[in-house]
Amino acid sequence: MPVAPNGLVHVVYRTRRFEEMLAWYAKVFGATLQYQNPALAFLTFDDEHHRFAFADLDVIRPDDGIEKDDRGLIGVDHVAWEYPSMRALLENYEELKDSGIIPYWAVNHGMSASLYYADPDGNQMEFSVDVYPTKEECTAYFKGEDIGQNPVGTEYDPDEWLARLRAGTPEAELLKMDFTAPVSPIRGAMMEASA
Repeated sequence: MPVAPNGLVHVVYRTRRFEEMLAWYAKVFGATLQYQNPALAFLTFDDEHHRFAFADLDVIRPDDGIEKDDRGLIGVDHVAWEYPSMRALLENYEELKDSGIIPYWAVNHGMSASLYYADPDGNQMEFSVDVYPTKEECTAYFKGEDIGQNPVGTEYDPDEWLARLRAGTPEAELLKMDFTAPVSPIRGAMMEASA
């Protein structure tokens, strides 16, 4: 039986009104900026490292000819759900995989490690686990230098990670960010846009 998540952790939006959105969410939720580059921003209103993330389509897709009010791309990108441990996340991955449900992306973001899925209608969701033992350490990641080197993360193989966990590799070792990993197409596009 699949493992249920602990709860909702964040929502990511695609926007063409980047600064307006940041100001609105800061005002309405009393949210503070955790990290921002030209293409991405992360905000929170409590001890969670981020509750909202925003992707600026004017930076990421500047030449696509879409008007500011075209609802085709703007709106919710995905909703994220938190799991209690990497083992729980990967055991759930295996259970879902056995039922033919597979993620389209597995990535270690630096503060969290995630699996991304799409439902039958294409709604995207992220199942994640924090990389650090405390929310304070995850929040500190946003204030450190590492996030600027790679604000999206590095990909991993969930089958390999599950095998390593079962062989005795500690979760903390598995979750360390590998900055030498190859650039993924998703990460590469985001990195180019934020440069």
